[in-house]
Amino acid sequence: MTKDHSKKYNDLTNLMNRLGTRIPETMIAFDSLHKASINEGVLSSKTKELIALGIAITVRCDGCIAFHVHDALASGATSEEILETIGVAVLMGGGPAVVYGCEAMEALDQYIVLERNNDNG
Repeated sequence: MTKDHSKKYNDLTNLMNRLGTRIPETMIAFDSLHKASINEGVLSSKTKELIALGIAITVRCDGCIAFHVHDALASGATSEEILETIGVAVLMGGGPAVVYGCEAMEALDQYIVLERNNDNG
């Protein structure tokens, strides 16, 4: 069964916003940590998103995969860079990472189709 990664991304964004109304200090701190970690530095934001994607695959986090494929593309990563990141995650995570690497590839394909549709319509 194909997962809708864009829907997962949007659903989680909404849920995290709701969580932020219930535990605002924690979510404000998490948002600050995220921004500080992903901001341009010695490593580019794109590289950091690719690292986060590789970790998401190896720890088997569906939501993280949806987010970091999305954000890697938004930060300028190419399909080829994302696919190489999946390969490194498979190296480090073995068989389970192959399964979640397939999920990341599926997310990539879905986001690419959405981007093309948005550009054409």
